[in-house]
Parts: sequence; structure tokens; C-alpha cells
Amino acid sequence: MNTAEAKAPETSKNKISFSIKGRASAAAAEKAQPVAPKPQTTSEGPKKLPVAVSPLVQNSIPKSRNYEGNTRVDTVARRPSPPPVKVEKVKKKRIKARPELSEDFAQSESVYYRKTGNDSVVGSGTYGKVYKAVHVYTGSPVALKKIRMEGERDGFPVTAIREIKLLQSLNHLNVVALQEVMVEENDCFMVFEYLSHDLTGLLNHPTFALTSAHKKHLAKQLFEGLNYLHDRGVLHRDIKAANILISNTGELKLADFGLARFYQKHAKQDYTNRVITIWYRSPELLLGETQYGPSVDIWSAACVLVEIFTRHAIFPGDGGEINQLDKIYNVLGTPSRSEWPGVDELQWFTLLRPRQRIPSTFAEKYQSRVSAEAFDLLSAMFQFDPTSRPTAADVLEHPYFTVEEPEAEQAVLLSELEGDWHEFESKALRKEKEKQERDARRREKEGAAAAAAGEKRKVEEGSAGGEAVKKAKVGAAAAAVAA
Repeated sequence: MNTAEAKAPETSKNKISFSIKGRASAAAAEKAQPVAPKPQTTSEGPKKLPVAVSPLVQNSIPKSRNYEGNTRVDTVARRPSPPPVKVEKVKKKRIKARPELSEDFAQSESVYYRKTGNDSVVGSGTYGKVYKAVHVYTGSPVALKKIRMEGERDGFPVTAIREIKLLQSLNHLNVVALQEVMVEENDCFMVFEYLSHDLTGLLNHPTFALTSAHKKHLAKQLFEGLNYLHDRGVLHRDIKAANILISNTGELKLADFGLARFYQKHAKQDYTNRVITIWYRSPELLLGETQYGPSVDIWSAACVLVEIFTRHAIFPGDGGEINQLDKIYNVLGTPSRSEWPGVDELQWFTLLRPRQRIPSTFAEKYQSRVSAEAFDLLSAMFQFDPTSRPTAADVLEHPYFTVEEPEAEQAVLLSELEGDWHEFESKALRKEKEKQERDARRREKEGAAAAAAGEKRKVEEGSAGGEAVKKAKVGAAAAAVAA
């Protein structure tokens, strides 16, 4: 075998192996290439897949801080951020000078200055005392109501918490405003706006008298305040002349919410009947009713209205329930079951049943002292049946306020009245007057006794002189006989 023949089979062998290797590499290349997914078909049509975008053409996509263009930058070699700018605080000088306080204000330990002792007391009661004070910086007067803490085993009194919470929810021109609550040397005070007078002190003023227009304006403000409270679901439960404050400009404000509370308008709920000063307490409360509503405030407001018209209380009792009912029956008469349905079901009616039938003397006593519409309004509010009494809104729509002359006029003349007139001052004035009257009666009795003693002494001296003369005459006669 020659050389050419020997090389021929080797060359063909190499060609075969090369073709096998080529096929194997082509198959591996096909496996390495990604297989394009088949388009998914649905009932709505083929689902489109997102188109891959090359990183080189992503101009709108934000890039990482580690890249500048398409080149990775080492984080250590990144440009340093500029140092933070330090802001310097500029201290402005005080533009407004500190107020110069008087000697009394400067020595006051409290921001509210009040005189020592009882000189600053404007009210006193079971709740504590009310002081008149002045803000040492603004000079505005305030009323400080001290919360009585003696004997409280549970900490802060619940009644005071209720009063504070209730006052914070009220905002009306005819309701006194609570400014803040202050704690000072273990004493707690409620800080109110200060008003110079209350209705009791004003009615007891020795010289000042309200006109018919002033009385109507005060009464209107009273029922506007009550209407606001009842719309808010609040029962005052202590309406009386001493709790009605009046400013120097004739604005009336309801005060002393120590017995006030929220009530259920559309449901009956039991409340205590030991509320409202007894002269102003309605007959259903005196007979033990515990399910009541705004009608108890209407009765009390009617009593106040009589005081505004006549300057005297209509039912001044001695402080007991039986005597108070007698006072009411003597003016309004005893109620019948037709006038007051369900009166015999009250828990204390059997115990306090009137002994005899008493006719009403209300018209005889008051019809000539008030106007015709005012008398009609009072008659409506003094109904024994609580459901028959008008609401505060009904009272404001009565012809007394809307039709009858004169029109209501604000008592701005109160600004010319000297001094502050509250119940506390009027009580002190009344006590002083009673003391002067007692002293005058005592001096009169002492003078009469001294005069009687002088007459007796004269008589005794006259009788003694007569006896001496008689004895002298007898002695002279005896001497003449002896001679």
C-alpha cells in the first residue's frame, strides 16, 4: 500500500469526527440560548409581555448613585457632600417692657391678687367661698371659687369635676364663662369672669329701681340662657336670684353649676330630688319625684320672675318640705287629680297629703301687681302638672316678650351704680340694719325703764317727804299741847 492510499482513509476519518463535533457544538449552542416563551392566549386574546429594554437606553429610569453614566464608581471615591450650614439663632431684645406693678401686686404670691381676710369675699355657701381678685398683669377682675376639699376621702370632689367638665362644654352669652382652673398652695380655684352684681343684691338695693323695660330684658336673658342649657341637655337644678349674675352693662349670666348635670332627653332616668334651694323647689320634687326634666327649672325661673316684678319671694318658707308645700298651697291652692294627673302616685303624697281644700289666692295677690301678659305667663309656669308647663322656647314666644309694651331695654344705667351688689353684701347690709334696729329697741327699752325708775323714785321721795312733814306737824302739835 502506497502512501496516498494510506492517507485517504485517515482524512475521511478526520472529516467524520469534525462533523460530529460540529453537530455537538451546535446542539450545545441551541441549549445555551434562552427559549422564548410561548405567548399565552386567553379568551380575550394573546397576553402581551413587557418588552425588555437595554440598560444603555434607559434614559428615564433613575440610576443608582454608584453609577455615573454607565460606569460604576467606587463609593469611597464619591464626592464628599458639602458641610451643613450652621444657622445662628438671633436673640431679639424684649420690645415690650415689663409692667410696673404696684406694691400690693408685687407682694402678691399669686398671679391673682385679692385682699386679705373677708374684704375680698363676694359669696359664701356650702361649696366654699367666692373671692373677688384682680390679675396682677392685665388688671382684669375675676371671681375665684374655692373648691372645698375638707372631708374628701376620694381625692378631688366628683361634683367639682362634673361642674368643670360641664362648664367647659358651654359657650353662651347668658352663661358665665370658666376661664381656667388654678391650683395654689394645695387649694384649688375655679377662675370665672367677674360680674359686679347678682339679682338678689340688685333687688335689695336701697335706692336703685328697675324699670318695666329693664325687668323684661333681664327676664328675656334668663330664659334665653335656660333655653340654651335645655337644648344642650343640661339641667341647672339651682335657679335662684343669687345665682343670676348681672354686669355693669345689664348683661345677665347664669352661674353656680354645682348641682347641674346632663339629662336624657328621650328616656326617663332617676335623679336625686334633693336639689334646688327649697324656696324655688317645684312641688313634684317636694313630693319625692325622681324622674323629672327641664320643668323643674321653669318653676324656679317663675319664682325668680315674681321676685323681679315685686322684689319679694313668692314662697318664703322656713326650710322644711311640709312648710314649703303649705306656702305653695296657700298661694296656688291645693291641686286636684284633674289638675295634676298622677299626683297620688308620688312616693311622699300620702305622707304630705293636704289636710283641707285650700282655694287659690294667686290672682288676688298678683294680678294687680303685674301686667296682664305677665300674669298670664306666670299662671302658665306655675302649673302643678310638670307636663303642662311651657318650655323655655315657648316662654320666649309668649306675647309678654313679643307683643306687650314696653319693649325690652338693656339696663345700661347699672354702670352708674356705685359699688358691687351681691347677696353677700345685701345679707351683711340686712344684718347691719337688723342690728341697728335691735340696738334702737334696746335703747328705747332702757330709756323707758330708766324713766319708769325715775318716776318711781320721785314717788318714793315724795312719799318720804310727806311722812317727814306729817311727823313734824305731829311733833309741833304735841309741843303746843305740852306748853
